[in-house]
Amino acid sequence: MSHKYKVRQLVRITHPNFSDKRATTSGIYEVTRLMPADQTGEVSYRIKSSGFGERAVRESEIVAQT
Repeated sequence: MSHKYKVRQLVRITHPNFSDKRATTSGIYEVTRLMPADQTGEVSYRIKSSGFGERAVRESEIVAQT
């Protein structure tokens, strides 16, 4: 599976968990690294937001920021 998003692209988490302290108030993240596919074949990304550091997400968990 190829990556849908590119490094430095802005994305949002599709269904943020409100108890997740890593979620930003704006919900906008920047893709910092493309990661390989996991056992299911889905690719992952490292994303970051200002003030909250980085986290890993699966491609199905994010959408492009419009």
